[in-house]
Amino acid sequence: MQNKTIRTLLVDDEPLALKGLNLRLEGFDDIEIVGTAANGREAIKKVRAEKPDLVFLDIQMPGLDGFDVVKALANEVLPIIIFATAFDKYAIQAFETHASDYLLKPIDEDRLGQAILKVREQIAEHVAIEQNAKLIDLIRSLDSPPAIELSEILTADDITSKKQFETHFNIKDCGEITLVDVSTIEWIDAAGDYMCLHTSDKTHILRETMKNMDKRLDPEIFKRIHRSTIVNTNMVEKLQPTTGGKYLLTLKNGSEVQASRNYREALTRFL
Repeated sequence: MQNKTIRTLLVDDEPLALKGLNLRLEGFDDIEIVGTAANGREAIKKVRAEKPDLVFLDIQMPGLDGFDVVKALANEVLPIIIFATAFDKYAIQAFETHASDYLLKPIDEDRLGQAILKVREQIAEHVAIEQNAKLIDLIRSLDSPPAIELSEILTADDITSKKQFETHFNIKDCGEITLVDVSTIEWIDAAGDYMCLHTSDKTHILRETMKNMDKRLDPEIFKRIHRSTIVNTNMVEKLQPTTGGKYLLTLKNGSEVQASRNYREALTRFL
């Protein structure tokens, strides 16, 4: 018997990621791509318009992220959700426990095949509603409510005009999640693909790139002062010029961080 056609929506803010996933899904005869979306707001509109059976949903996107999309649709009939994520192994274990699915970027071809097989089984067994209910509960447990009402964001003409920056980070370690208030972060430095978030009493490790971290923090407060350092300007107590156009910043807790000459413009509020 031929498998039921699975009407599928792809959501990712990276055009190359969308193109790559689209090409890979061409190898599945029962997958029909009904559209793509480049951000959360567009994804919500297309889910409501197209009513797909399946959505491949990126988690980290500017504006509304993948979790916000699911929360916005929580009171409606949800399609099956497959997350594309770079979350650490503990979050992945949580997704497994709650019977939702995920794909780690870059997406492995065999893993994609397993995910599609699981979707077919869910459709055949009519268990998607129960799984989506668990997914919504999980997302609500991981995330605090957005800083402004979701309805306000969705009705805005331009989502970028109401861009919301992070108010806290969820730090996952040994199966536990610690919420770190962004305002308590004094400075951040990069260690490969990980960020070290320094507060007054502890250093938290977050898997993230410096480029993405720049986008997630309010640029009026958090300034890049070195290719591997971001500082909370509210925590700066003293600024001292050094050789070669560099500056030494002393923070309120006594820590010292170096600002390179190439990022001198970030210090204009102090000069």
